[in-house]
Amino acid sequence: MNQIQGRRRFSVGLGALALGGFHLARAQSDNRIVLGQSAPFTGPASQLGVQLNLGAQLFFDQFNAQGGLGGRQVEIRTLDDGYEPERCAENTRKFIADDVFALFGYVGTPGSLAAMPLFTKARLPFFGPFSGAEVLRQPFNRLIFHVRASYYDETALIVRHLTSLGLKKIAVFHQNDSYGMAGLDGVTKALTTIDLAPAATATVERNSTNVKAAIDKLLAAAPHAVVLVTTYASAAAFVRAARKAGFRGTFYNVSFVGTQALADTLGADSAGVVISQVVPSPYRPAHQLTREFLDAIKKGGYKVQPNYSSLEGYLAAHVFAEGLRQAQDSGRLTRESFIAGTEAIGNRTISGFPVSFSASNHAASKFVEISMLTGDGRVRS
Repeated sequence: MNQIQGRRRFSVGLGALALGGFHLARAQSDNRIVLGQSAPFTGPASQLGVQLNLGAQLFFDQFNAQGGLGGRQVEIRTLDDGYEPERCAENTRKFIADDVFALFGYVGTPGSLAAMPLFTKARLPFFGPFSGAEVLRQPFNRLIFHVRASYYDETALIVRHLTSLGLKKIAVFHQNDSYGMAGLDGVTKALTTIDLAPAATATVERNSTNVKAAIDKLLAAAPHAVVLVTTYASAAAFVRAARKAGFRGTFYNVSFVGTQALADTLGADSAGVVISQVVPSPYRPAHQLTREFLDAIKKGGYKVQPNYSSLEGYLAAHVFAEGLRQAQDSGRLTRESFIAGTEAIGNRTISGFPVSFSASNHAASKFVEISMLTGDGRVRS
């Protein structure tokens, strides 16, 4: 691994960008393509929503400045759900009533699941959720398009990485909801293929940092490593408490944790914490996608901090725009033509990032790599 990034701090005040400030008047018009995004913009998971949104907005600002889609501008309307599924469902009802063109960049498995029956009934495309849960992928739903790899892909790489180091006693600390269960299922599935099972499991409630019971349970099993399937606030609380209790093993996280937010929260305690990633490094301009992302920031996206979450938002917006172009090429833009246009993307690279869509496959990527935090807030990959 090579050091590639200087320490960057989040601006918590950015959470104010989406407190439901948009008036929900009828969304669609001849010159706008309006998307609805429900995500946490306040609370202990807020940086996930803030950074994803800023990255997506960075791309759409660039897209709109270049004329949009035949003169039509893309607009993201945001509503805060605080990472609570009931609020996400209510936001989705508002977006449906507002007749948005599509739902975009929802954050988390619980909220996405709460929204699913609503957008399915309304026949509303659901694009680029910030979740790798299999339950959103199987059974196949033609309205859902995934840009990121799945949690199965991430946990398979984590287990391979750990076992290649001779670490086979692997515990799982996971959020007590559909997101946490998706990660636990992935770890269990990967371990089963090599005749192993989790050494122990323990949970934390969503939006909570009460980890004492989990620490007591997992450390009693004396694992070599713990895989964390939660968000940055509870992950940081767990790492700190485990180390204080004398744990000397390693910590692995899936990408949804929020890499830079975790590094900022942990500070010096972040040294050696490992995270799987589903987009290339946002700090290393060797990749075309990263070069374009960093260049867009230099050209006016000064609010955007380069990190994995903002780059994922930028990529999702980029792929969405390609679906719009394909739909326009086929004739009049409708939700159905957008779905068909995105499926027509097929196998190609978008800014050097390989994606694959078809009429039977709406999971664009299996890209996963490993990164590690350093004690001074940097990320090595």
